[in-house]
Amino acid sequence: MLLFLKADQLRDMPRLCESMYSDRARQFRDRLGWTVDVDGQGWERDEYDDLNPVYVIWQKPDGLHGGSMRFLPTMGRTMVNEHFSALSGGRLYHHQKLWECTRFCLSDGAAPNVSAALMLGGAQLGVGLDLARAVGVFDARMVRIYRLLGWQPVVLGTTGDGAEAISVGMWEFSEEIRQRMAKKAGIAPEMAQHWFDVARDGLRVLPVAG
Repeated sequence: MLLFLKADQLRDMPRLCESMYSDRARQFRDRLGWTVDVDGQGWERDEYDDLNPVYVIWQKPDGLHGGSMRFLPTMGRTMVNEHFSALSGGRLYHHQKLWECTRFCLSDGAAPNVSAALMLGGAQLGVGLDLARAVGVFDARMVRIYRLLGWQPVVLGTTGDGAEAISVGMWEFSEEIRQRMAKKAGIAPEMAQHWFDVARDGLRVLPVAG
């Protein structure tokens, strides 16, 4: 199932919390070879996890992490502005209807539909909070995933070539996209809406657009 949780809510679910940060270490450090901070518990966390972001999480039937993404409003601190602005010629992104999406992560052996389920979760979050777009940095391996799912970003800038390319892009939220991602994930859009509605009250303390 999809969960929409702030970081302070995730801390109240220790098994899910531990499995998400551990899966991030396995993916970003061990499989992809990124230079990331992994603590003594084997958790991959960074300074943006301390800003109480919203996580969109696919929770497996055993209660553990199956996949996740992290969202932050661009009216506050974001990775794209503080570390990757050169990718788009120094442009900074600040708008109440624009949020940043980062840390797209899948657990080892994730089911084939989890990527689509996470993208559905992102689309549901955007529609549910009346956002216009998401911005994020992505590497070359994600290009194929976005293309197969049918929700490709508008690329705003790229550095590097081939498998080493890193880009910043922007995704538009819409009901059409939400419906498309639900079909790709094999999840009824009404179910995605229900999962979001359950979480809605806990998300209101964030600077919701509108």
